[in-house]
Amino acid sequence: MAFEGLTEKLSAAFKKLRGKGRLSEADVKEAMREIRLALLEADVSYKVVKEFIKSVTERAVGADVLESLTPAQMIVKIVDEELTRLMGSKNQKLTIASRPPTVVMLVGLQGAGKTTNGAKLAGLYQKQGKNPLLAACDIYRPAAIKQLQVVGEKLGIPVFQMGQTNPVEIARAAVAHAEKHGNDMVFLDTAGRLHIDEALMDELKAVREAVHPTDILLVVDAMTGQDAVNAASAFNEQLDIDGVMLSKLDGDARGGAALSVKAVTGKPILFIGTGEKLDQIEPFHPKRMASRILGMGDVLTLIEKAEQAFDQKKAAELEQKLRSNKFTLADFYDQLVQLKGMGSLQDVLGMMPGVNASALNGAQVDEKALVRTEAIILSMTPYERENPACLNHSRKRRIAAGSGTKVEEINRLLKQFSAMQQMMRQFSGPGASRKMKRMGKMGRMGGFPGFPGM
Repeated sequence: MAFEGLTEKLSAAFKKLRGKGRLSEADVKEAMREIRLALLEADVSYKVVKEFIKSVTERAVGADVLESLTPAQMIVKIVDEELTRLMGSKNQKLTIASRPPTVVMLVGLQGAGKTTNGAKLAGLYQKQGKNPLLAACDIYRPAAIKQLQVVGEKLGIPVFQMGQTNPVEIARAAVAHAEKHGNDMVFLDTAGRLHIDEALMDELKAVREAVHPTDILLVVDAMTGQDAVNAASAFNEQLDIDGVMLSKLDGDARGGAALSVKAVTGKPILFIGTGEKLDQIEPFHPKRMASRILGMGDVLTLIEKAEQAFDQKKAAELEQKLRSNKFTLADFYDQLVQLKGMGSLQDVLGMMPGVNASALNGAQVDEKALVRTEAIILSMTPYERENPACLNHSRKRRIAAGSGTKVEEINRLLKQFSAMQQMMRQFSGPGASRKMKRMGKMGRMGGFPGFPGM
């Protein structure tokens, strides 16, 4: 995940400060040197780093901080606030047109992930009750139209295309089609190039003048670091973009683009792509991202992910079963599916306060354990899931053969399930209502402790 190296280095710098108790101005400046190096290694723009360190130092060497009983915590707070300000202070959203359709023009270099992330964005707004239309305006890249049709079909979103005709005419016709068929949002997937050239910009300007988009959203590849920032600056100068979407932030990106693009272009980051799946997109929250970078977690995003995967009906049924002490392997499987819906275990753990990159490096996070557990439970009969006590050696051998696992793994799962059952029993005794409220909070956090792989 992006920022791992930066988080680790910042944590080390703050640890040294905490170990000193009272701080001098020299201690602060030494820490600032380490933070500056960490930011530069994360591929943050040199000018941005220089201004950032200047702002933090001016605040950190003040009497209120150095004479505080907890100066190290005060400095962490200042760095947190300055990182948040650097990335835009608050979450920005796409402008929704007062008179539909809202037209979002997606621009960017070839390979940045414009087509896939444009579809992700349309899917995100579809979940919010919108009726989006994807428009294939890239007539140059081989299979670009087909790619958009494939992702559109997966999401259940219509795709407007006119083949290899003029992109300006395609954009104009797409907006007219949306007006006629009740699509309240249109996402224009425009052409990219391997590098910025005059022909590309002239075409994009012509599309802009033809349809007057509500927002121009630039998609940049976070893996390219400062190249992404340079591209953002060039597109902004030519097209006056309204915002940025960072793709591939789940890779080994060092994070420099996220920390630099707002300061360099003055335009906010609106969304981030967090994986290859079509639902792996998030609104960008500067405050939450600053917390992640500083290893303080991101509980709000974690809760939002849990709520998206949370099935209210099944939760009510589970509560009833907990009250009557009837938690089964079938219920265990339902919780497993909801946990998988939140994304990878590594990402989920990374959003928990106090779990930074260095902690995760030493943790045993086995993503495949969830898949093996799912295969084991699905290889059982309905009776066996409801009555795991009946699982003798013969049944276990059959389940192991059906799931491609070993009997030892089935025994391990049953042991974990038994421990979870014991934990559940406390919710069926005296004070169950009060305990159930606590369990409700735990449920919103994406299931129960003790899952394989955690």
